[in-house]
Amino acid sequence: MYIFLLVVHTIIAFLLIAIVLIQRGRGGGLVESFSGVESMFGTKTSAFLTRTTAVLATLFLITSISLAVLAARQGRSLIREEAISSREEQQTADTQALSPGSPEEQKEAAEKEKLPD
Repeated sequence: MYIFLLVVHTIIAFLLIAIVLIQRGRGGGLVESFSGVESMFGTKTSAFLTRTTAVLATLFLITSISLAVLAARQGRSLIREEAISSREEQQTADTQALSPGSPEEQKEAAEKEKLPD
């Protein structure tokens, strides 16, 4: 579900960017480059683009909130996981640094301790 919503969110974001760029603003926008857009929708081009922008913005907001809720429910953080794994690696390195020698030397030391004097 999360992946599907993420894909839909990305598609909506790209469509929203495209629609905003196509709209005629103070500088004319990209609509002047695409004269076919004007003829495709007729005289109601600006109304169509405005309505489409509003719909895409609403969908973008809904998918953003949905992704945030799903991420919170998963309860996993990549930053925390990285911090935990690096902490475990550091503890392993500290333990190995404190122990005397290689594993063979440790076995020999343990055997010597077991032997009676």
